[in-house]
Amino acid sequence: MDRPAASPAMVASVASGVEPRSLAEHLAPAPGFLTEGSPRGVLEAAVTRLRAGEHAVLALVLETDGSTYAGPGDMVLFCNGSQTGWLSGGCLEPELARRAEQVSAAGRVDWIEIDTRSDEDLLSGSALGCRGRLRIALLPLRAMSGIDDVIEAWLRDGVSLQRDLRTSGQIAFRAGNCEQAWQLHPMDGAQPFGEGAWRLPLPRLPRALVLGGGPETPFLVPLLRGLGWRVSVAERRARWSSAGQGADAQLQVSPAEALHVDPCDAVLVMHHDFELDREALVALADTEVAFIGLLGPRRRREDLFKLLTPDQRHRLSPRLRSPVGLNIGGRGPEAISLSIAAQLQQWRSTAGT
Repeated sequence: MDRPAASPAMVASVASGVEPRSLAEHLAPAPGFLTEGSPRGVLEAAVTRLRAGEHAVLALVLETDGSTYAGPGDMVLFCNGSQTGWLSGGCLEPELARRAEQVSAAGRVDWIEIDTRSDEDLLSGSALGCRGRLRIALLPLRAMSGIDDVIEAWLRDGVSLQRDLRTSGQIAFRAGNCEQAWQLHPMDGAQPFGEGAWRLPLPRLPRALVLGGGPETPFLVPLLRGLGWRVSVAERRARWSSAGQGADAQLQVSPAEALHVDPCDAVLVMHHDFELDREALVALADTEVAFIGLLGPRRRREDLFKLLTPDQRHRLSPRLRSPVGLNIGGRGPEAISLSIAAQLQQWRSTAGT
């Protein structure tokens, strides 16, 4: 089984003292995608809750020190007694949920610092179980008109999300050309750690294109989306037209057309049809897609390569994973889908630069 080569991973940064627009413009052309974590579910839930008229509060980690479960830029959403996402193993969230209810009712921003680096905190029974400090902002989303449009642009447009916060209550979110800014008042008694400013870039979601429906596709699509991928499925055959249900986009076009209209970071060739797979490989040879996965045994790949030109084989070989998927054992569409998702996640963690 081919293994992806390691490359430097993009990491989120926290800085201060730069105007929000200048940093957003600097990040806009960056090719990297989000390599770790899956904030997609948190932000999708935020849009849904806001558009339903609910009072949702976003907890956003500003900075950390020492050993912590979460990192700068991580998020969790609180709304009507429920939460989406995690910032700890579960011991931090009850206090955040309590404070979030107050933030929701007041429509004001709150600043929280949790520090468990001392021996007294570690042994008190109420600590996080690790030695670390977190600084967190609780943002009342109902008081941030238009934030749902910015989040939706990040989810849809393949752009980074820039989040700028100041202890003065100035907040700005920008995704591509969609930008909103707010001046929020602090909660009574809030202690916002002095004068501070944070900028938390969230790279775009990685994008996967599945060429061909089949028995694996209904299992693979939700797996990839749950891991934070934006997934498109291209399938022209009526028999498999429903296999891509749940994908972000369903395309009834040829592989070449799909590659043209839907830019992607990884492509999976999964037609279970020799001629259609050959057509897909021919189209992919003329692209720069870094990860190409081909379903089926090595002998099938060798037979397909016999029908390609030497130049096409040369262009495909360094990028091709065939058979696609990590060798984790098991048979059937469920195990195959899991092995493919695992290989994509492994590649994603090292290739997003």
